[in-house]
Amino acid sequence: MTAHPQLPRRSPEEQIRLEASLRDVFEHKLCFNELLGFKVESLDPTAPQISFMMRKELIGHFLHGRLHGGVIATVLDTVGGLAATVAIAEKFNDETTEQVAHRFGRIGTIDLRTDFLRQGIGKKFTATGRITRLGGRIASVQMTLENETGLLIATGSASYVIS
Repeated sequence: MTAHPQLPRRSPEEQIRLEASLRDVFEHKLCFNELLGFKVESLDPTAPQISFMMRKELIGHFLHGRLHGGVIATVLDTVGGLAATVAIAEKFNDETTEQVAHRFGRIGTIDLRTDFLRQGIGKKFTATGRITRLGGRIASVQMTLENETGLLIATGSASYVIS
């Protein structure tokens, strides 16, 4: 068995272009994310993060001012998709932004589970995604949502088709 030579990693300039493109897609081109106010906080391949501020339009229980469960499920799904996207970009780290972007068009949610653990009370929420397995066709991801004090609000797990 012959070892494959290590391909050169994309240049720092190309990595900056790629990260700017990812932020643009997840914050603006996915219009629902923009409507909800999602911001990419981190593109760390081990734990990418998305955050958003609480506002009255996101309230699901008007008497208690709690975050709507649909927003919770949406941000967990979104950060799971971001984790899969960043993992693919890292796996193919010798490719240009355009080459990697072509791969993103094939990503889609297969299965999503959300566990609502506590009331969605807070001023700022941060969702984190962690890849548990990146296969050739399927990515498995675990996600968490915390408020600004670090209180765990919800967890999720999801599978994404990546090819």
